[in-house]
Amino acid sequence: KLHRGEVLALLGDNGAGKSTLVRILSGLHRFDAGTMKIDGEEVSFSKPQDARAEGIETVYQDLALFDNLTAAENFFIGREPSKPKGLGVLSFVRRAEMRRRTKERLDSMAVGIKDPNMPVGLMSGGQRQAIAVARAEQFAKRIIILDEPTAALGVRETRSVVEIIKALPAKGISVILITHNMQQAARVSDRTAFFTVADQGMPGRLVEYGPTAEIFTAATHQATRDYVGGRFG
Repeated sequence: KLHRGEVLALLGDNGAGKSTLVRILSGLHRFDAGTMKIDGEEVSFSKPQDARAEGIETVYQDLALFDNLTAAENFFIGREPSKPKGLGVLSFVRRAEMRRRTKERLDSMAVGIKDPNMPVGLMSGGQRQAIAVARAEQFAKRIIILDEPTAALGVRETRSVVEIIKALPAKGISVILITHNMQQAARVSDRTAFFTVADQGMPGRLVEYGPTAEIFTAATHQATRDYVGGRFG
């Protein structure tokens, strides 16, 4: 269960089912059993557009950015604002509006991208990540899903992205954070769900769920403690 305006961390080794769950929530996969509800209403997604229509945006680990396009073009890719061209069915893309709105959003996040016309391929990893997160924040109404958002980033870039994540709940946006970084999960998440790989080739399963401070410290949550101890013990 994900509450409004909270950060939920998903932990567990590869193959435990975290990515599959994300794909289901993003509309890339259909679930085989169970139900999914948003604000008490049962929903089912057959394509990513269905998830977006419900206010769910996903930032995948590869970011889904185009290096040859500018920050503004990546920001609005597939959702470019336009105006009619005369009396026909064609339309003009409002590029000036795209640049202005992109710069306003990035400035509000203190990303440090001065020129929204700069090709994304010339930017640092932190700047690229910030564009992907800012794009999700711009269009998300309910939930943002972040898949390993600080993987391969430097210390300063990681700090910037973490601050962005911490600011999202105050705007009424819930966050699902998939990460292998225990310190990061402990720092930014309100609740934690821990998945483990099942035996004999069976699908992974959820074994622990609750407040992050409790999950990381209570002796009753042995699976998570073993996982954390295996990485930091």
